[in-house]
Amino acid sequence: MSQRVSLLFGVHAHQPVGNFPSVLIDAHLRCYRPFLQVLYRYPDFRFAIHLSGWLLDYLLSNYPEDMALLQQMVARNQVELFGAGDTEPVLAVIPNRDRIGQIQTFSDKLAQKLGQRPQGAWLTERVWESTVIPALADCGIRYVTVDDYHFVCAGKALTELNGYFTTEEGSQKLDLFPISEALRYKIPFAPAEETVAYLESLVNQTTTHTQNAAIYFDDIEKFGIWPETYHWVYEKGWLEQFIQKVLASNIITTQHFSEYHAAERTRGIVYLPTVSYIEMNEWTLPATAAHAYGELTQQAKLQGWYEQKKAFLRGGIWKNFFSRYPESNWMHKRMLSLSARFAKLPKKQQTIEMQQKLYEAQANDAYWHGMFGGLYLPHLRRAIYNAMLTLEVMLDACKSRPKSFVEDTDLDGMQEAYLHNAALQVVVKLDSYASVCEFDAYELQHNFADTLRRQIEHYYQKIQDGHRDAAHQNDGGIASAHDRISFKHAISAQDILADDHPKRLFVDFVNGYPIAYSSQNSALENLHFVSHSNLGTVHKLFILEKNQLHVLYRFGAKTKQTFCTEINLAMPSCDGMGGRYRYQQEILGGFGQWIELSNVTEIMLDDDTLGGHVVLKTSAPVSLRAHPHFSVSQSESGFEKIMQAVTLELEWLISTQELTVTLAIHARNHV
Repeated sequence: MSQRVSLLFGVHAHQPVGNFPSVLIDAHLRCYRPFLQVLYRYPDFRFAIHLSGWLLDYLLSNYPEDMALLQQMVARNQVELFGAGDTEPVLAVIPNRDRIGQIQTFSDKLAQKLGQRPQGAWLTERVWESTVIPALADCGIRYVTVDDYHFVCAGKALTELNGYFTTEEGSQKLDLFPISEALRYKIPFAPAEETVAYLESLVNQTTTHTQNAAIYFDDIEKFGIWPETYHWVYEKGWLEQFIQKVLASNIITTQHFSEYHAAERTRGIVYLPTVSYIEMNEWTLPATAAHAYGELTQQAKLQGWYEQKKAFLRGGIWKNFFSRYPESNWMHKRMLSLSARFAKLPKKQQTIEMQQKLYEAQANDAYWHGMFGGLYLPHLRRAIYNAMLTLEVMLDACKSRPKSFVEDTDLDGMQEAYLHNAALQVVVKLDSYASVCEFDAYELQHNFADTLRRQIEHYYQKIQDGHRDAAHQNDGGIASAHDRISFKHAISAQDILADDHPKRLFVDFVNGYPIAYSSQNSALENLHFVSHSNLGTVHKLFILEKNQLHVLYRFGAKTKQTFCTEINLAMPSCDGMGGRYRYQQEILGGFGQWIELSNVTEIMLDDDTLGGHVVLKTSAPVSLRAHPHFSVSQSESGFEKIMQAVTLELEWLISTQELTVTLAIHARNHV
């Protein structure tokens, strides 16, 4: 009997909870629909697919004819469905009870909607920690796919990684399929004939009966959404050429993971370290460490020993994003506290709607950043807060919280004070800035403090070095997004300077220097802070009243010094058409513009996306400067500037001994 190689071919399709409708429509037209249509024409080409739960619901609702194709492919045994957490969480960073709930919810959905309960699971961002094994096993998942890099980091040689291995945690076992990095970089970027020739070279030439597996499982978005790929994959016919050549080969057999798993023995026991895919090693590190890591790997490549020893040049782990980005850590710890509150409710009070909102708050995308990841994207963070605040209202209705309390939510060693009523919640960081780190409007389901402090990113070095449109590509193929350097916007040196203070609400300065406060009360009905300096005493009080937050400033000395408070407001329309400043019945301009006014006592920020507006009032005239706060990030489309917030700077002389700044929040139906 001639030896053959089993091609285990899988694709992962995902869109973040809360993504723009235009992005979903484009992804469907350029990727999901043509991919399914091509595969449908080749029933002998077996493959696996994982569609994240939110995307699956969207496609079933909006494109039932395409989902009918997928259902038919499942019914004729062409497709194997892979499970996961329903909202695509990183399983390692949510409680075990939620891991089980997420996996079971999605497995049930696949069985009900597509007619197949999964045996295998996709791990979000291939983030591996052994702690996830029990939950997967408890949910009937028998195997997962992770990168071959994970195995190399455990001491395995690439030549060994031609089948599946077994691991365990607490006596519960799970089998692991190693995804080939070589195939990830060839499919679909190298010419089809080159890729098929590589697959054929993997055939087992020994006399044993064991059949080698060529394992591919990667983002379906590489088949149409990444730059140049729609033209390459569909218009130039790469996908059909690849399928035809695979089916014509007398060496390659396409199989389901489940078929291979049932027919072949495990290659043995393995214990993997905590790790994700290789590119994530760099992304998880802060800039200085990432520079060092990048220089070391570049040196290794130049000296020719990188491929042999890259497992020993490991960078950071996925959880580093929480220590790198305070905004990510804050969201995560808020989510964990809501999960704990939900779990403590009596079962009869727990509802499907609560569970759904909790799971939406656990969607991975807004918690991290690299070439991909959505931390820098305000609409994805907004979706997380929308879910959390909706859940918080439901939890409060079941079991009320104290109207004020103090805790160290984000575990940074500095406590936060919470004040809330039925309409609003304000969270003040009890550090020297005495500023607002979360400001929630429950009816609008929005956190107005949801912005991002600008920090140095490792890839800024590429901007500073002036690289433009550099790309390495396969001979005769196209370049991967990982190898591209391109610019969606013009980026200046000023755009990539790190912020020297938090981008919160009510960060105060005198003559350009930040004021240092200390807390003065423990009762917390009203938060009171005091600053003592050679300029005299400054009192600062936070008062929550219905739909209004009042911040009162009282000065102990009359001086000619200039006092300034900076208010950073996350306005959902950002610099789009839906946001505008209204002043004395006139529209001054959009949130992306710079505005300066003197002797102001009131201005409105109206936002169509928000479905409401913010009215800022002062008890005495002030000068106002308003401008957008941008950050610079990278994506597969290139370097881009993203508006994070509206920055309002209010200035007045301290000779005005008392002044109150009020933020009133109104839903559109409460004008």
